[in-house]
Amino acid sequence: MAKETSVVSDFVAFLNASPTAFHAVDESKRLLRDAGYEQVSEREEWNLEAGNKYFFTRNHSTIVAFAIGKKYVAGNGFHIVGAHTDSPCLKLKPVTKVSKGGCLQVGVQTYGGGLWHTWFDRDLTIAGRVMIRKEKDGSASYSHRLVRLEEPIMRIPTLAIHLDRSANDGFKVNTQTHLLPVLATSIMAEMNKPAAENGPEDVSIVNKSKHHSLLLQMLANQIGCEPDEICDFELQACDTQPGVVAGALKEFVYSGRLDNLCMSFCSLKALIDATFSESSLDDETGVRMVALFDHEEVGSNSAQGAGSPAMFDALSRITSCFGSDSKQLIQKAIQRSFLVSADMAHALHPNYMDKHEENHQPKMHGGLVIKHNANQRYATNAVTSFVFREIAQKHNLPIQDFVVRNDMPCGSTIGPILASGVGIRTVDVGAPQLSMHSIREMCAADDVKHSYEHFKVYFQEFSYLDAKIAVDM
Repeated sequence: MAKETSVVSDFVAFLNASPTAFHAVDESKRLLRDAGYEQVSEREEWNLEAGNKYFFTRNHSTIVAFAIGKKYVAGNGFHIVGAHTDSPCLKLKPVTKVSKGGCLQVGVQTYGGGLWHTWFDRDLTIAGRVMIRKEKDGSASYSHRLVRLEEPIMRIPTLAIHLDRSANDGFKVNTQTHLLPVLATSIMAEMNKPAAENGPEDVSIVNKSKHHSLLLQMLANQIGCEPDEICDFELQACDTQPGVVAGALKEFVYSGRLDNLCMSFCSLKALIDATFSESSLDDETGVRMVALFDHEEVGSNSAQGAGSPAMFDALSRITSCFGSDSKQLIQKAIQRSFLVSADMAHALHPNYMDKHEENHQPKMHGGLVIKHNANQRYATNAVTSFVFREIAQKHNLPIQDFVVRNDMPCGSTIGPILASGVGIRTVDVGAPQLSMHSIREMCAADDVKHSYEHFKVYFQEFSYLDAKIAVDM
């Protein structure tokens, strides 16, 4: 019970430290460094050694960590868990300055397929990254800084029932006109404007024409810079309510971004704990890896998404560090590799039970869900599902299956993207949850533990199990 509590509490702490993909990667870096992982840069040469542990980031929103077995030789396989760092949200537009009806509002755009009605009447703040310019001795330098305003600073108010009597008949959100958060009233913003702003315009005039001075000043105060040093930013609206372990029996986790920070955290912690001791890689012949990608919620087609060469690049560079004929060796390595595509699954909803296929109804507390789809919306096949199920049965871990109803469309994951793009054997899995893509989701606390334990023994035992499987012989 102590281990379960520790895993869940660590997960909730990870959630609360990760309001954006940038923060999730930053927190992942901290955990990896504390566990002895060394950061390498894609811009530099890699000098890797068997038995050592490394990670790199791309755009600071994707992170790949790997531990090289002491018995690894070039051409051996990679044992990977892939997940994603992003979640549906409201991202700030390039020009956020909106003033209507005596209110200062913030222009936002929808990211991913969110349940946008859940964003109304929530206490919101802003987080993300900011590009900063610093002048010293006549020379300018530029850097990105992560920022998070802790206090609730804005809200998207609903329209009173008295002004829309049909609201309960089916509330439809116009994402262009209804989702503008209110930052302040114009009169209070004017009364609280610093005296300097009432004088001549300064060098930040471009930013002030695009963003409310109040917003820029709040960001600058949090970062510790001047408003005119802010060159650009990637920011998003965030709920200020923290994730918690809750429910009458404390059996649930309530939080935003469970999809997919739950799988990101569980896979990362599993890798760290499966490589923690000095002897943990003594008999490992392969490379244990976790890859957490950005932009899954919008199709993965970016330089840091799963549709990019990031995965193949990592496999190639690691292989080439240990062998001269890297092209032939990487081809062999890919065929010896295995990917667990980990993305949250749909738990059976007690109020909408007809939305699940009768014989495939994953439930909370039931462990990881293996996802199947004959049309390859998931990359699972008989061989890959067997591998993951065999590991579960050996360690008495619960396991479930999911198939979407024939009369409903099926979602997808990074699994088919990487399976087709890299050519790697793949199984699609995920922990069951409710309220997926809501601003506030829920899952079972013990499924966090089940996921962590399943990924951990996968890392520890896949090499032995794979050696016994004969398919393309």
